[in-house]
Amino acid sequence: MTVYPGLIDSESHLGLTEIEAERMTNDLVETSDEIMPHMHVSDAFHAETALIPVTRYNGITNAIVAPESRDTLPGQDSFVQLAGADATQMLLVRDIALPLNFTGRQRRNESFATAQYPQTRMGMAAQMRQVFTDAQGYAAKWEEYNKKKSAAKAGETPPSPPSRDLKLEALLPYLDGKKPVVVKAEEPNDVETAYALAQEFKLRIILNGLTQSQSIYDKIAQWKVPVILGSIYDAPKEWERYDAIYKMPGELSKRGVKIAFASFDAHQVRNLPYAAGFAVAFGMPYDEAMKALTLYPAQIWGVDDQLGSLDVGKTANVVVANGDPLDVKTDVKYVFIQGRSIPMMDRQTELRDRYQNRQ
Repeated sequence: MTVYPGLIDSESHLGLTEIEAERMTNDLVETSDEIMPHMHVSDAFHAETALIPVTRYNGITNAIVAPESRDTLPGQDSFVQLAGADATQMLLVRDIALPLNFTGRQRRNESFATAQYPQTRMGMAAQMRQVFTDAQGYAAKWEEYNKKKSAAKAGETPPSPPSRDLKLEALLPYLDGKKPVVVKAEEPNDVETAYALAQEFKLRIILNGLTQSQSIYDKIAQWKVPVILGSIYDAPKEWERYDAIYKMPGELSKRGVKIAFASFDAHQVRNLPYAAGFAVAFGMPYDEAMKALTLYPAQIWGVDDQLGSLDVGKTANVVVANGDPLDVKTDVKYVFIQGRSIPMMDRQTELRDRYQNRQ
């Protein structure tokens, strides 16, 4: 048997969607405004989703839950453990990171009749620069208020506090570098523009995506930032080699970039280890691929004191399988979360058992 740490999905939509075709079961993104940093995934996380037992069945024990990337700043990610009595127990870190999406899909130009600002990448960059500047001004107002309040003498009328702005308030931990910003971009010019914006405001960033950024891999390595990679089964662009995206994890790993894998999904999170296996087939060292599912995401998200490796004193999230975790032929036999054995059953196994011997 093979014993290894529980796998970590570094971006999923678990608990935010159940049936894609049924709108009432989808809480993936708030589309009323493209700048929504004060939205909290934890407020929508549905701990009872049938997709979590399906996910656990293949050895995934923890995940980042994030909103969809249709908005530039869609809300704050949560870090969850995939077992617990309710959402309160499963939400280990309610607001762990802020996604910043800069892929072009956030432009509000669906049609000339309904087009809204921003309609261009220029507009997206300007909009983000404005909201970060506004947040800095908001922080300065509160700092001035607190100074005046502290300096007020006994008997004096205390100063009036500024009006609270939840949107700007939500950005302050990220502007202070206390929490990371996950910057999603795909093409070189987008990656460099988003990175420059992050540098301008001294944001602590994690890169995400990079699917068409082969020409700047060396530059990305020089930035010394971790990278989240999703499905590597995407089709290449017409100017790329057929294996350009398949080789991306190996090429970045070879340059010393710390990588974490993600599903960017809810229904296919169980296939997370196979993305790593595919990456190994196209040049990523096996040990690095395993770390990209376990230790590296734990380090990136600041939970490596509890998760990511089998060490004394850490949370006992342990998987036991009958073979290589990255091989599709391997069966997971046991999953332990916080030392407790998880029932190896889900909606799919129930349906299998119900109907496989039906006459």
